[in-house]
Amino acid sequence: MIAIEPTWTPERVDQLKIYFEAGLSCRDIAVNIGVSRNAVIGKLSRLNLTRTTSDERRARRKKSASHAAQRATAKQQFRLLQEVYEQEPEDAPIVSANSCSLFELSEQRCRWPISTPGAEDFCFCGNTPLGGMPYCSGHYRLAYQAGSRQRAARG
Repeated sequence: MIAIEPTWTPERVDQLKIYFEAGLSCRDIAVNIGVSRNAVIGKLSRLNLTRTTSDERRARRKKSASHAAQRATAKQQFRLLQEVYEQEPEDAPIVSANSCSLFELSEQRCRWPISTPGAEDFCFCGNTPLGGMPYCSGHYRLAYQAGSRQRAARG
């Protein structure tokens, strides 16, 4: 019968700690000790040895909180779009009473182009856009048609 030696002998654990404190990567520690990189990562985890400081962990938590805020913003935008599609019929005319030139265009104005670029009557819609969006509600319906794939599949 063949005797199997344990992967983590006391000597290897001591070497692991020394290499870890010296700042070697898990790959380099694995090569020096003669085990796999995953074995090194697992053992470091079981020994509760980490290279992150409490400040770094705090920064990671803060970053994940900002991702949660972005998801909340996306949900708000989705609800806003739902309201637009529920309130206004698709065939409602879009009146661009506040048309503006390229030089007058800003984030507070709908950026939907009217006419053909270069034409004498070319301008932008200029109506008030939906919160944080580039277009007013009418042009948003044109730009992002709900269920257009479903309609195409049926038609």
